[in-house]
Amino acid sequence: MFKKISTLLAVATSLALGVTGCTKGASSDATDKDMTKLTVGEVTHSIFYAPQYAAITQGFFDEEGIEIDLINTQGADKTMAALLSGEVDIGLMGPEASIYVYNKGNDNYAVNFAQLTQKDGSFLVSREKNDNFSFDQLKGKEVLGGRKGGVPEMTLEYVLKKNNLTLGTNTKSGEVNVRTDVQ
Repeated sequence: MFKKISTLLAVATSLALGVTGCTKGASSDATDKDMTKLTVGEVTHSIFYAPQYAAITQGFFDEEGIEIDLINTQGADKTMAALLSGEVDIGLMGPEASIYVYNKGNDNYAVNFAQLTQKDGSFLVSREKNDNFSFDQLKGKEVLGGRKGGVPEMTLEYVLKKNNLTLGTNTKSGEVNVRTDVQ
């Protein structure tokens, strides 16, 4: 049911945007009743969403008759819950939350649009300056990985394994402990 509603909403929004985009000299003085209101839930504030922030602050959505209410939902799981409950119309998050919902056999799942951002927004930082970093220096260390099962954490684990590091909790043996208990 949700899939059908989401698809219809996406098609209706696309058509509305297409028609609105074709009007000659879009008016910036649209009244509130003329505005299409959309609540967008983002998983986190990120530099990778900068084009969206610019479009909102520069009034580009307003010019097209779209009023954006941007909220931070603080995690893909919370973004998905807000989307499924109808609290938000659009959820910006990694695909993992959709996969989890779909794999549970839930009929009410989200439709994904891929590659809003094409790069992972994670950075590996340390307390001290290190001009000659190598991944071998992480042996025996703890690294904060983010939310367990989230795309940033899974990407970090992938990169560590790709650099021949062993994941685990025994830092004395040289394993890298990727912690997911601290946000």
